[in-house]
Amino acid sequence: MRSSGVLMHITSLPSPGGIGTLGQEAYEFADFLQASGFRIWQMLPVGPTGYGESPYQSSSVFAGNPLMISCRSLREENLLTYEDEEEFTPDDPEKIDYEAVRKNKLMLLRRCYEESAGKMSHQLDLFHAENPWVVDYALFTAVKEYFGNVMFSAWPDRGIIRRTPESIRKYSELLKDEISFHVFCQFLFRRQWRSLKEYCNERGILFFGDMPIYVAEDSVDAWTNPDIFQLDRNMIPKRVAGVPPDYFSEDGQLWGNPLYRWHRLRFRHYDWWVRRMKGMAELYDMIRIDHFIGFANYFSVKHGSPNARDGKWVIGPGKKLFKTLNKEMPGFRIVAEDLGCVNQRVEKLLRWCNYPGMKVMLFGFDGDETNQHFPKNYGKNSVAYTGTHDNDTIMGWVGSASEKALAMAMKTLGFKTKDEAPDAFIRSLFQLPCDTVIVPMQDILHLDNNSRMNYPGSIGGNWGWRMKPGSLTLELSMKYNQLNAETNRR
Repeated sequence: MRSSGVLMHITSLPSPGGIGTLGQEAYEFADFLQASGFRIWQMLPVGPTGYGESPYQSSSVFAGNPLMISCRSLREENLLTYEDEEEFTPDDPEKIDYEAVRKNKLMLLRRCYEESAGKMSHQLDLFHAENPWVVDYALFTAVKEYFGNVMFSAWPDRGIIRRTPESIRKYSELLKDEISFHVFCQFLFRRQWRSLKEYCNERGILFFGDMPIYVAEDSVDAWTNPDIFQLDRNMIPKRVAGVPPDYFSEDGQLWGNPLYRWHRLRFRHYDWWVRRMKGMAELYDMIRIDHFIGFANYFSVKHGSPNARDGKWVIGPGKKLFKTLNKEMPGFRIVAEDLGCVNQRVEKLLRWCNYPGMKVMLFGFDGDETNQHFPKNYGKNSVAYTGTHDNDTIMGWVGSASEKALAMAMKTLGFKTKDEAPDAFIRSLFQLPCDTVIVPMQDILHLDNNSRMNYPGSIGGNWGWRMKPGSLTLELSMKYNQLNAETNRR
């Protein structure tokens, strides 16, 4: 079935408090999607953000980001009392000030905990029972705060680094109230998430999530499962993930994530991966696995290297992992992010899995019509994008593209001026044979590169874009409803 969707991260919604939340504005966005004929809402990973506020460096593969909790919704439920002026108001409504948002949001959530946790004890007990991961997450977060937020491998108490039973008991008692607070925040996140997802699903809108292949070095996942990662005795990675020099960076990208011990996971029947994927299925209707090529072969770089130039390719788990996942989770919709170094091993695994791969139109105009991202080369079993969160916007691209690339795009897509480019790209995208097409919200709004979400390989200034209030107009909705109808995607 042909369908279309919008890539719009939760934090980019124009909610009160300086960051997008799971509150009223999320429901209004869902209404916009439905009225416009879109059937998919794609978002970035929703875990607590890590280094550089990246959602791809989260402290947990299961937890939700407390900053996405809507305090307005809590107030409407009489779970939290505060005045509007107590909620942070940013100077720039189109950018997230993470430090200010975090300070304000946690203050309000602690107040909610004090006011309402006691009267929700039964619901919290059920949440504990249904989500066994939350105890380790809350303990990890509380201990990390206790030690000044340094990386867990640098905690001054070696016992808690190694999770000795005595240390677990000690800090569980010492930080009991703080642990309970973090459990409470996860309970609130899941409660609001389920409500929004049910609302969307009832209106025919699917949640399309994004799952990084790797976990962060400073994560509860590495802390509680050191045997499945390439860590030394001090919990420091021996080798880390990255990619070789490519379109985005001449030095490659040194991500720094610990690599898996795939032989150990195979011996354990990939139990951790099964739990992780089942956790994703609780949150989403379909999932994009970021850096899918790493399952066929992954790039391994020695820890401490200045860049990724001297890394090496290592064979990954291949079919064995996905045979297990398919058995445990038949029918769960997976999209393979297959951008980058696609060799025969990657192609073979993709064919065997039969997962849709990705096509990105902005990659298609290098002068070579055999380029797999050139629009005429797209197949049915693909998810096609104008661009992703790692790309410039269409308006940003046409402003910086070479004359040759811009001329090729103009000729292929049929536009004459740069201002016409977003509509020409999007209309051409919808006309493609691909089953699914996705457009970033920035491209729908014709925004320039000031609204770009991420510059790969750079630290600072990323992940901060927010949509202006009032952007979701009736005119815009009618425009896309018609386009979806004309291209049989509604």
